[in-house]
Amino acid sequence: QVQVVESGGGLVQPGGSLRLSCAASGGIFSTYNMGWYRQVPGKQRELVATITSGGSTNFADPVKGRFAISRDSAKNTVYLQMNSLKAEDTAVYFCYADISVVAGTLVHYWGQGTQVTVSS
Repeated sequence: QVQVVESGGGLVQPGGSLRLSCAASGGIFSTYNMGWYRQVPGKQRELVATITSGGSTNFADPVKGRFAISRDSAKNTVYLQMNSLKAEDTAVYFCYADISVVAGTLVHYWGQGTQVTVSS
């Protein structure tokens, strides 16, 4: 059974940094796109960053130049390095992974979310 688990959230002061990690495990045949979304109460979940299996990346405009995404495909793990954090980055951050457990299938899995709070 596939599990996607985030870690690394917490409280940080404005201007600070945090690194989120997300590991997928459990009967994985292959992992394709991975990435991060975030959500604040009362708003829709929004894209933060994505990374393909080939390493191509995409960032939402509010985080460009401040956040970086990377992956370790051998470990089915994706990372989000967040620098120069602002109060408006406060949200629950969700990891996703597009995973094949059997050749020819593809399922979009979500993690449970990790809280990031940027406050002095």
